[in-house]
Amino acid sequence: MDFDIPKEIQDYLVVLDEFIEAEIKPLENKNDNIRFFDHRRENARTDWERGGLPNEEWEALLYEARQLADAAGHYRYPIPREYGGQEGTNLGMAIIREHFASMGLGLHNDLQNEHSIVANNVGLLLMLSYGTDAQKEEWIPLLLAGKRGFAFGITEPDHGSDATHMETTAVKDGDGWRINGGKTWNTGIHKAQYDMILARTSGKAGDGEGITAFLTPTNADGFKVEEMLWTFNMPTDHGRVSLDNVYVDGSAIFGGEGRGLGVVQHFFNENRIRQAASSLGAAQFCVNESIQYAMQRKPFGKPLSTNQAIQFPLAELQTRCEMLRALIHKTAWQMDTYGNFMVSDKVSMCNYQANRLCCEAADQAMQVHGGLGYSRHKPFEHIYRHHRRYRITEGAEEIQIRRIAGYLFGYMKQQAPKGVKLD
Repeated sequence: MDFDIPKEIQDYLVVLDEFIEAEIKPLENKNDNIRFFDHRRENARTDWERGGLPNEEWEALLYEARQLADAAGHYRYPIPREYGGQEGTNLGMAIIREHFASMGLGLHNDLQNEHSIVANNVGLLLMLSYGTDAQKEEWIPLLLAGKRGFAFGITEPDHGSDATHMETTAVKDGDGWRINGGKTWNTGIHKAQYDMILARTSGKAGDGEGITAFLTPTNADGFKVEEMLWTFNMPTDHGRVSLDNVYVDGSAIFGGEGRGLGVVQHFFNENRIRQAASSLGAAQFCVNESIQYAMQRKPFGKPLSTNQAIQFPLAELQTRCEMLRALIHKTAWQMDTYGNFMVSDKVSMCNYQANRLCCEAADQAMQVHGGLGYSRHKPFEHIYRHHRRYRITEGAEEIQIRRIAGYLFGYMKQQAPKGVKLD
């Protein structure tokens, strides 16, 4: 068994680092753009006069960085070569995302809004997997050009993590559908031209089947953004929307009638493993910074690092980073080898453990750094506030643990290809 990072990925990390130094860092420091990353970051990013939305200059800077990355051939890494990508793997994405996050805050990879010079491209990947021929023809060029996108209308105000009891419904109306209901935590809805609304079209509450995904125009009659929800880490791009008799034609169905949860699960598994890798990288950054500071800081005439009260918590965190890294790499490799749905339990293990680890590492980094760590002149409070979100979103850690238990005790099934053993 070979546990080394594949050479082609190691070599690509060097290429990415060189690109960051040559193209992204100069842009990050141009015209005081560093205000979006130093102690002024939350205030600089937030347009308080527009209800806490992301500042237009902030979003324009992210777009400029993405354009540079796309021109250099990095932005589309995970997508097929026929669309300008590199057919990057889940393992490759996990390693890159961890590497970027371990470098700390920066324009190369901003964790707060999923921006990265190597993009997740969730919407595009889903379109390639689930779009009809007509949808692909219309959507793919616009998605690649950054001229169209869709938010995810999954969570409901009264149901949270339980997508099977959703109250949003869609009923047939001639050649189309009428959608009624509401969604919350629609990330990116302030700019998205479409919202992928999940609505029950058949069956009863609690059924996994009978839920359909609709690519719903956000300018449709009856579609309304009711509020943008302020969060622990501002700015906010998370909206609560209502749908009052919204009409869409049959071409809006995405992934097949009644099969919307399959689309969502595909998205969750890919996103969760990459999110886990980012949380691991951020945790490693916190540990590394704490070690360096403890070696330099000399209260009472000796380095902090000589104290076991400093050594032991960081040694524990580093041990957990190493164990989690091995599981993330194994799981990502299995996803590439056997498919996204074959290791759902392992994805959940990676995700909830990584998000929890990151919060604990950020908290410990604040403690090691003392008053400076608590201040916004260090990034630990920002890392904590952002990654605390991931212990709730896309399946709270309790949901993830319940999912693992479901597979463990046989209440849920995942079948590997014949002759393949996953463990």
